Amino acid sequence: MTKKTIRDVELKGKRVLLRAEFNVPMKDGVITNDSRIQAELPTIRYILDKGAGLVIMTHLGRPKGQPSPELSVEPVAAHLAELLGRPVAFIPYGDPRSIQQAAHKIKPGEVALLENVRFWEGEEKNDPDFSRLLASLGDIYVNDAFGAAHRAHCSTVGVGYYLPALAGFLMEKEMIALGSVVDAPRHPLVVVMGGSKVSDKMGVIENLAAKADYMLFGGAMANTLMAAQGLDMGTSKIEADKLDIAREMLKEVAKGKCKLVFPVDLVAADAFAEDAHHQVVAADKVPEGWMALDIGPATVAQWTEIFNNAATIIWNGPLGVYEMEAFNQGSKGVAQAMAASGAMTVVGGGDAVAAAEQAGVGDQMTHLSTGGGASLELLEGKKLPGIQILAEKEEAYVPKVRKPLLAANWKMYKTQEEARSFVRQLHKQLASQLLSAGAPGTSASVLELLICAPYTALPALNEALRSSGVQLGAQNMHPQAQGAFTGEISPLMLQDSGCTFVILGHSERRRIFGEQDAFINEKVLSALNYGLTPLLCIGETLEERKAGNTKKICFGQLAACLAGVSPEAVAGMVLAYEPVWAIGTGVSAKASDAQETIRAIRKWVAATYDDQVARSVRILYGGSVKPDNIEELMHQADIDGMLIGAASLDPDSFGRIIKGAYLVL
Repeated sequence: MTKKTIRDVELKGKRVLLRAEFNVPMKDGVITNDSRIQAELPTIRYILDKGAGLVIMTHLGRPKGQPSPELSVEPVAAHLAELLGRPVAFIPYGDPRSIQQAAHKIKPGEVALLENVRFWEGEEKNDPDFSRLLASLGDIYVNDAFGAAHRAHCSTVGVGYYLPALAGFLMEKEMIALGSVVDAPRHPLVVVMGGSKVSDKMGVIENLAAKADYMLFGGAMANTLMAAQGLDMGTSKIEADKLDIAREMLKEVAKGKCKLVFPVDLVAADAFAEDAHHQVVAADKVPEGWMALDIGPATVAQWTEIFNNAATIIWNGPLGVYEMEAFNQGSKGVAQAMAASGAMTVVGGGDAVAAAEQAGVGDQMTHLSTGGGASLELLEGKKLPGIQILAEKEEAYVPKVRKPLLAANWKMYKTQEEARSFVRQLHKQLASQLLSAGAPGTSASVLELLICAPYTALPALNEALRSSGVQLGAQNMHPQAQGAFTGEISPLMLQDSGCTFVILGHSERRRIFGEQDAFINEKVLSALNYGLTPLLCIGETLEERKAGNTKKICFGQLAACLAGVSPEAVAGMVLAYEPVWAIGTGVSAKASDAQETIRAIRKWVAATYDDQVARSVRILYGGSVKPDNIEELMHQADIDGMLIGAASLDPDSFGRIIKGAYLVL
């Protein structure tokens, strides 16, 4: 496992903010099943034994962003105190200051539980303000709530932008168990798929079928799939509107090596009721007016033989109406056969786990996953935001795996002749010293150059830069291709001028011309549609920086400006972090500060999209870049180049910046 855990850091003297999964069943304020709390105890005790204070946050039910007394977690605090044998303070819903004061009173060895985080409206929106409030409660963030890891909420993702993010023991266990069977399973691999809807699990089926040797179908899901193959399923529950999609999926999956196995017999009933008349029938002989509610004994026997030869078995979803005694024999028999098989057995999803425990073999399975939706998404091959945000054991990205880019932003300077003269002088300066190192225009180039010029200079530069390898870009554009927009320039016009890039969202456009994120988002989508690479600028003002809001501002701008942009498109874009207070002031951010912010931006991209997008997207720094600070900035692992303003106007200064970048590369 590549993620850092609580074993990998010093906890003594720290206050740990733990996201737990205490979404337990309660009746009249009394906990009816505390298994989730019990499962969290090893992580809690470890943190306390290492000399840390502990603030725990969790959710309970769906209060929809407002206090709901019946969903308060105060009873959980009392129960946890009994299990730990020590007091557990309860921090009620309230104003930020009172919450911070209560959390900051927690000393090493002490525990507090915060009220249901879903009482706050910002939680499920991953609101930066609420994330920052939560982050202020601790020094280190630990996520042990795998069941909520597929949710990009403040308590599962947002806090990780502001605090070191680690995995607890439960999270570690889930990642190891599910990761091993998805990424490198031992064969033969058998997948058992049940539950009610095929439509909810098509991605899981397609992903696992590409890896599995056998895939066995039961439950109402099997009814739909068998109906899609032409069987008359009587009045069985099926997704009639998904039959065509199911046929196409089966056709695609059947092209692989995985053998698809359907029930050979079923338990059919004349009504959906515990006391309904029922009988075992062949899978293709469901009586008219009857419905299939379980797999039959012959199917269990057939599947048992497959299990006995398996090395790994994954089970997701019950195989019948296991809540009813008359229709739980299939799930029970399959669970018992899996447990006795000797294979590695991983059970994912709440209903399948409940069916295994009902069969009395839950403790005999290799792993019972605590996450329903999270397990499904992981089995589908998706990246979970709550896992993506966790720190890697090797924190630093491999430097310069992305081709660095130096982009000149000339702003409102240079006539056409001045632009031509600049290119001639720059070429002379670079040609004699850099061609042997792979300068722009050679096949060995390790550095990309871009000049973003005023509209009037674009045609002249397009001609002057021909065959040089230097890219041409504009500094702005209107999102519409044409229309009654006096004074504006369209993406089609930029294409016609030879542009391949366009700067969007520059702070001067925001500050002087009042451009808002929504309008910038329109431009980004339009640029991509017309084959232009957006160079999207984000950054905070000095006041926002002093208030500690750098990340909040940057993440908010990214989320708004990239709305509706596909992961693939984001991977091919260029982002530029330009602190507004450093633009044109001569004051540059310290290289370490620029790296820290750009690292946080890359982590945001990884959590919002995935690791591959984060590894691919280039992120530049801009703000008083000069020849004397280029090397230090370029040495930073996550900085992929520069957006250069004033220093790019002089060919000598720009040339020295290029040379400085080459020395690093």
